[in-house]
Amino acid sequence: MMKLSRKHALLLIVLAVVLFAAPVARAGVADIISLLSSITSTIKDGIAVALNGIETIQTTEKQLQQQVLWPISAIDQARASVAQVRSQYSSLAQQVHSLRTSSATLANPQQLESLVRNGQTGNLGQISSAFRDVYQPLPQPGEASPATRTVMDLDDAFAAGSLKASVVSDQASERMLGVADSLEQQTAATAPGSASMLSAQALAANLQSQAFLQRMLAAELRQEAARMAHANMLVKESSAAARDLNLRMQQVLNKR
Repeated sequence: MMKLSRKHALLLIVLAVVLFAAPVARAGVADIISLLSSITSTIKDGIAVALNGIETIQTTEKQLQQQVLWPISAIDQARASVAQVRSQYSSLAQQVHSLRTSSATLANPQQLESLVRNGQTGNLGQISSAFRDVYQPLPQPGEASPATRTVMDLDDAFAAGSLKASVVSDQASERMLGVADSLEQQTAATAPGSASMLSAQALAANLQSQAFLQRMLAAELRQEAARMAHANMLVKESSAAARDLNLRMQQVLNKR
């Protein structure tokens, strides 16, 4: 009997839990549905309006860029103009660049001219020997005065240095032409708004070109200074020879 009463009590407890849990569960589901409805309403009425406003602003900005700031028609026209200029002058530039200007006919002058005109700085070490083969080495100590040999050596050094500088300048010019061609190609296919970047690259290339130009100008000034010094040395030697002749004539006259 005790066991039966315990079973009845347990059954009553389980039944009570089930009866009370059902309304609680129904209340929880209803709350979740209400929360989801509130979230959906907030998204539709608040966030959706803000998103629509952002999309409208982006569309307006895109239209401003495409129609006012960077019109597509103007961009296409500029690209077509660049392509036309490249097609018109590229072939002519290639023809001018491929012209052969070598004029030497003898073996040694041809070798020196080839080294000077090839624009390859890796061959600078061969220019000095080729220069001596063409313009002859210095005379031996007994064949000329020390002052004359010194001036000859310095003149040869400045002349060979200027030739080497011209080779370096030619190689730099080739690189600058490559950079210019690359900028032209980028201009023909550049995206709107990147003109400032291309302008910066062009300005940097222009500065490099100006630097090489200044180096060539400095080499020319050194060569001109050496030429003036050489001419002044000749005047000094002439003055010394005249002074020596005057002394000798006085000695002859005094003996009489």
